Amino acid sequence: MRIKFIWMASAAAILALPALAQQAAQQPAPAAQAPDQTVSPATSPESAGDESAVEEVSNVNLGAPAPPVEYPGWARRDPWTVGALSPTDAGLSDNAWGTASGTFLSTLMRRMHTPIASRWAHIALRNALLAKMHSPVGVHPVDWAAERAWLLLRLGEADGARMLVAGVDADRFTPKMTQVAVQSALANADPPALCPLEDGIKKYDAGIQRLVQAMCASLAGQPEAAAAMIDQARRYGRIGGVDLSLAEKVVGAGANGRTATIEWDPVDTLTAWRFGLATGTGAVPPDRLLNGSPTQLRAFQARAPLLSPQQRLPSAMIAAGLGVFSSQTMVDLYSSIYDSTDPGDLANTDAWQLRQAFVGKDPETRLAAIRKLLASGKAGLQKEAARALVARAATLITPDAKLAKDAPDLIAAMLAGGYDEAAARWIPAVNGMDNEDADRCWAMLALGAPNVAEVGTSRITSFIRRDISKNQVRSALLVAGLAGLGRISADTANSLNRRYGLSLGHVTSWTKMIDAAAVRGQGGTVMVLTGTGLQTPLFDRVPPAHLYHAISALNRTGQGFTARMIAAEALSRT
Repeated sequence: MRIKFIWMASAAAILALPALAQQAAQQPAPAAQAPDQTVSPATSPESAGDESAVEEVSNVNLGAPAPPVEYPGWARRDPWTVGALSPTDAGLSDNAWGTASGTFLSTLMRRMHTPIASRWAHIALRNALLAKMHSPVGVHPVDWAAERAWLLLRLGEADGARMLVAGVDADRFTPKMTQVAVQSALANADPPALCPLEDGIKKYDAGIQRLVQAMCASLAGQPEAAAAMIDQARRYGRIGGVDLSLAEKVVGAGANGRTATIEWDPVDTLTAWRFGLATGTGAVPPDRLLNGSPTQLRAFQARAPLLSPQQRLPSAMIAAGLGVFSSQTMVDLYSSIYDSTDPGDLANTDAWQLRQAFVGKDPETRLAAIRKLLASGKAGLQKEAARALVARAATLITPDAKLAKDAPDLIAAMLAGGYDEAAARWIPAVNGMDNEDADRCWAMLALGAPNVAEVGTSRITSFIRRDISKNQVRSALLVAGLAGLGRISADTANSLNRRYGLSLGHVTSWTKMIDAAAVRGQGGTVMVLTGTGLQTPLFDRVPPAHLYHAISALNRTGQGFTARMIAAEALSRT
């Protein structure tokens, strides 16, 4: 049964389908030809011994075709509970949305600017969006899945978006889900995933539908039809240039075999269409386009299966810094690079340094390798990615007060990988330090280490007095995190706030909403609101009041680990 969908306009220009180059009259597609009559051998009682006897087979005597096979009712997926993770695995309850309005949550997600400031907030938000929980009230369940997938795409989470789209039966797609499914197919560099969406695309734009139809015809083993559609699109379609050439390249990758030359010189923007079709055929866009593209497109490239590990590495560093890639994923990627590198060239590679960080002959060799890898991440996302890369190796370094210069980066790396207990082993060594490095280590451990009951006011005051950050932003974030985690009392936080002007008492509609969601125990709502409260790529631009209310709400709704990691990350990245 063919189900038709309504196509909606793209919600973001960066992830849009290719711009239409010119307007032209739409030509009707050529009428389908009737199948040729064929002959086949047949036997009958009258001609059993006659090998030359044949029977002409036509549409008249073929009989009715077999009915399409449909899934039984019990095999259909429930659109109200679309998800790929158990709520427990995401650190949430089974009813984490509570009574929150689905329309309200959808609006929050649709308007969220990405990337957000915190890598750990990104990870927790992704897990919340992937959790298999009942849809909130007041929203169509399929549209709710589409909104979650769309936010995942804007976060750079192509695989997560694909899992949500695949969790909805295709005949239940709404116009919004159809739109998101197209963007998911392009983000995953998966042109064949466009084929089930042809009818929906046709309702949105006939020119694009011709290209999709041509690609799918070639992939289905119909090269002549695919070639004719491409030629027709070139003559009469509204899309040309590199967008048409990339579609022709996909056609050539199928049964057609025709070649297409991609001219990147006139191209100044890398759209989702161009990325998806190019990467889906193993092509790598020029560096000038990749370097100028949004971070989510770089995260898409980092997991492109047709590219080699070395080709994916620069984008993988960005993906790891965002939170799309985990520490273990980065180790696996470097291991693949190690395996594919000529032994004579290994000594000068980061893959060799990572191996040395784990299995160097002595502690100094391992520490030297960690230093080199951390130095490769100059700033921003690359620096956070380098920390995540060496996180596991950093846990193998024995805590020592003599390593005061290395300790801040080692502790930051362990917390970037979530090794909070290993980081806590440094507390005695940090207590033996007495310089600026000790302050940095102490602040991260006071926030990120588990089982810290209370932090002394005198130590906090000493930290604030020695803080040389602009506007004492590190002190404000420290007090905000400690107060949110309950490691200092409300009275102590208020006293420090008044004394040093830390701006922790600022009240907005957002602070009221996240506090109310925490009181009602809506962990999922709190996580979405946390994302909206951290809508900046830099942590030093996060208002301290936002951090305080977010940490407090997360801690109150049973997401204590996430709260501690975000609070410690705020100090490690400022």
